[in-house]
This record gives sequence, structure tokens and C-alpha cells, in this order.
Amino acid sequence: IFLFIIRGFALSNSTISQTQTDLFKLHDLIEHLAETISGHQPASEGSSARPIGASSEIMRTLRVVKSTVELVEHRLEVQEKERRQMSALHEVGAVINSSLDQTEVLNTVMDTIISLTGAERGFLMLVSDQKNELVVEVARNIQRETIAESSFEISRSIVQTVAETGQPIVTTNAQADPRFLNQASIIGYNLRSILCVPLKIKETTIGVLYADNRVVSGVFTDSDRDLLATFANQAAVAIENARLFHQIRAQLAHITEITNLMNDVFDSIASGVITIDESDFVSLYNRAAERILGVPGHEALEKPYLEALKPISAMVEPVVEQVKEEGGFHSLEIDVVLPRRTDAATLTFNFSPLRDIHQKSLGVAVVVEDISEKKRLESVRRYLPPALVDRVRDVDAAQRPQRQMLSIMFADVRGFSTFSENLDPEQLIQIINQYFTFAARAITEQEGMIDKFMGDAVMALFNTPLNPQPDHAHRAARTALMIQAKVAELHQTLPEEEWLHLGIGIHTGEAVVGNIGSQSRKDYSALGDAVNLAKRLQEIARPGQILLGQEVYEQVQHWADVEKLPPVQVKGRQTMEQIYLLRGELRA
Repeated sequence: IFLFIIRGFALSNSTISQTQTDLFKLHDLIEHLAETISGHQPASEGSSARPIGASSEIMRTLRVVKSTVELVEHRLEVQEKERRQMSALHEVGAVINSSLDQTEVLNTVMDTIISLTGAERGFLMLVSDQKNELVVEVARNIQRETIAESSFEISRSIVQTVAETGQPIVTTNAQADPRFLNQASIIGYNLRSILCVPLKIKETTIGVLYADNRVVSGVFTDSDRDLLATFANQAAVAIENARLFHQIRAQLAHITEITNLMNDVFDSIASGVITIDESDFVSLYNRAAERILGVPGHEALEKPYLEALKPISAMVEPVVEQVKEEGGFHSLEIDVVLPRRTDAATLTFNFSPLRDIHQKSLGVAVVVEDISEKKRLESVRRYLPPALVDRVRDVDAAQRPQRQMLSIMFADVRGFSTFSENLDPEQLIQIINQYFTFAARAITEQEGMIDKFMGDAVMALFNTPLNPQPDHAHRAARTALMIQAKVAELHQTLPEEEWLHLGIGIHTGEAVVGNIGSQSRKDYSALGDAVNLAKRLQEIARPGQILLGQEVYEQVQHWADVEKLPPVQVKGRQTMEQIYLLRGELRA
């Protein structure tokens, strides 16, 4: 028997579970031996069997062996429980430390506590950053189900005590525990077994773990308290790591959102935005810059700007270097031929230092705008009424040289040279500007285009590609009548010695129109025989007369009061030209 016991203990070195099996077999063998010895007791004193005293001694020994085996069984059960708990702690510790998802970590911690301690419910509370008070983060029951907030029936006094002192509390029966007598929550909620331990990072309590059983007393022991306290230290680190990761991820999401917003803002800006770092590489390049410069983003970003932005690099390099060395804000306007564009573009650049919050230089910021269209429109505004400028859809196409049927008007101030001899310059300019102001207003009202002022004369065009007009001859004639009417009104306010008269000539015919001039200066004008004839008509007109060519007369005769004059031969023409005097409009 004792050899079998020794061999049974020897077998315990293999595994605890195998030892338990052998102990159960040994326990059954002892019971069987006891029954066998009892069954072989002698019936009388004269029997030849073993003496009664020897049998009694064997029975006492067996009882001791049985008691020892039961004690070993109990110790093995305790060790097995501790082994399961430690194994569970190891496995769960690996799980919670391998995850940075706060919800997953909290739920795993709570489910582990309930499993290890046999609790009915478990609550995990963390100190709120905003209010510095305990807030329930996870509440779970033995079925691993989340407990509704309305069922948070716990001992707040125990929770608060653990949080303040940092010491764990265990009670086997809170109803009878003198430490918690007269506490309303324990009495009201009928709480019995309670286990509560702090979650601590170093010496700082970040929350508590609370487990209870409202039905059974004596569920938790001191070993459960120590075990849970050990687990809580590990869980606290995992929870804090998960919480920090959650905060960092939220901050990164916020930063990403801001970055995306800034990128969207940069992309939506109509102006090109380019940043050049200290190493002369392009670090930012928005869509407007792509559109304006004709260089795709993937060919510019993270490339040396002198190579990536070749069309403009030679012109902007001196300014970039100046900003890097001296700081300050600088501007530049250039005319340049860009990739994927057939005509020259006018670009403006604004350069400024790029610095961080500590004013350390990070490079140069460049804002570029394409003012080609604006500049062309501004040039057109000099001689075209504002209302017409807004109607021109393609300024470039309209300004290209082309043949067009036009009506041309020349108006010249008669006797101005003699008149100007006796006036000082300021008075002279003031008087001539009065007459030209009336002329300009009349031309604008009829949507004509002022070609140019030539000393004491003005030239106007009707029906150019910039101001197309099917009734251009009518408009030119009415413009001349309006000018003469306004001059007559002006004479009523001036002394007779300041009176001046205009001679006007109008002709309709084909001419070439477009930008005329040199590379440095171009103006929109018209060339051709029709223009020359209109000028000759103006030259032969007497003060106050409006002379029309044959083509104009044919267009306006149905409404205009016109007098046919004898044919004349004008300079530059071999044939006689029939001309007409426009006196006004026919009366109804």
C-alpha cells in the first residue's frame, strides 16, 4: 500500500491532472482495502485468523492514509485553480497587450475578471479627463453581455474608497461586514460578495475594477484579491496604452482632416501656390499652378524648381535668392511662352519668406497669377465702352488681324491751330477736352469703339469683331448728329471767342482690323481704303458739316435728312466720289 502511495506521489511529477487521476484511484483502493479487512474479521476468539489488534492497527493506518490523500487532493485542487488562473492571466495579458483597440481591451479585461473570480457581474471604471470622476466604461455579466446603465447597482462607497486609497477591498458577505454597516447601496441592492481593486499606473490611480455576486456569499478570497490586484496592474498599463493610442489616433485623424482641408483649400485657390524649400526643391504645388504654368504636379513636386519649372525658372531665380537672403516681399511681372499654350502669357509673381512658428526659414512661398486675359481686357477698355468689353467672349480671337465690313468716322476740330495760339496750355487742353468729351459720350452711347485721339481729331470704328453691329452705318451717322447737337448746346454756355466746330466724315467699306504696332506696343486699329476715304471726307468737310460716302447714304436715306453734293475727287483716288451732307433726321 505505502509503495503504491509513494509511486502515486512519484507520478505527480508528470502532470497535475495525471496525479489527480492516480489519487482518485488510490482513494478507491484504500476504500476497497478497508472493506476487505472489515469483511475478514474473526467470528470468535477461537478462530485461527489474524489477531484483532493487528487488524485495528491496519484500519487506523488506512484512515491516516485516507486523510493524507484527501489533504493532497485539496492542495492539488488549490494548485490547479491557481495554475488555471495564472495560465488565464498569461493568455489574457498577451491578448490585451497585443491590442490597441480600447473597446476590445476593456471588454477582454472585464470578461477575464468574471471568469477568474466567479463573479456575477463586473464593472470597469476610469477617471474622466474632463470631470476627474469615475465613469463606468464597461459593465458585463457572467454571460459576457453588456449591462444596461439602468442596472449599475454597485457600492459607490467601496469604489470611491479604493479609488482614493489605492488599496484593494474584498468582503465575503457585505451584509454582515462591520466595515460596511448602514451603507445604503449595500443594503438597498442586497450586495454580498464584493471584490474591488485599483487600476494604477505607477502611483496614479486611473480607475477601478469592481466585481460582485448578489446571491452567493464567500465567493471571493484573499487570494482572489491578490490575483486580481496583480492582473489589475497589467491591465492598467494595457488600458492606458489603448487610451493613449485612441487619443493619438483621434489627433492624427484631426490632423489628417485639417491637412485634407488645407489641400482642398489650396486646390480651390484660383492663384497658383508654390513653395520652394531650403534645398530649392518644390514642396507644394497646387492645381492652379499646374493650370497656369502647364507643368503637371508629378513633374514638379519634390523636384528642383530650376529643372521642374524651366519656362520661368531663369526669370524667378534672382528674386527667389533675394528673398532667401534678405527676406521681405517681392513682386514680378513677366511675359512668357508656356508649354501647351500657343500665345504668350502675362504672369505676376508674389514672393515671400516661408517660416515656421519659431521664425526659422523653411524656404520661399510663391503665388502666381495669370493676368493675360485681364491685361488684354484692360487694353480693350481704353477704346471700347465697358458694356461692350463684358460681351467680348474671346478677346484674342477678336484682336487677331482679319477683314471686316466697317463704318469709320473721323471728327476733326476746325480752326484749332489758330485758336490755340493765344491760349496757355492748361486752358487749351481744358477747352479741347470739352469737345472730345461730347464726342466720346456719343460714340459710347452708340456702342462704337474709339480707335484713337489724334491731336485735334478722333477716330471711331463701328462693327469690328470687338463690337459687332449689323446696323453700324446707322450708328455712325447718329453718333455724328449727337456730337453736332452737343457742340451746339456747349456754344450756348461759352463766349463766342471760345467756339469751335467739328468737321466729320463717315464711310462704310471693307478694312483690315486687329492689333497693330511693335512688340513693345500694339493698339487695335483698322487699315484700308475705306479708312482712308473716311479720313478724306473729314478733311474736306467744312466746320459743322457731316459728309457721308455713297455706302453710308444708301443705308440711312430712309430716315436721314441728306443733301446730295457734287462729286469730288479725293486724294489717293482716280475716280470721282459721290458724297452727301447729313443735316439731321427726317421729320415725321
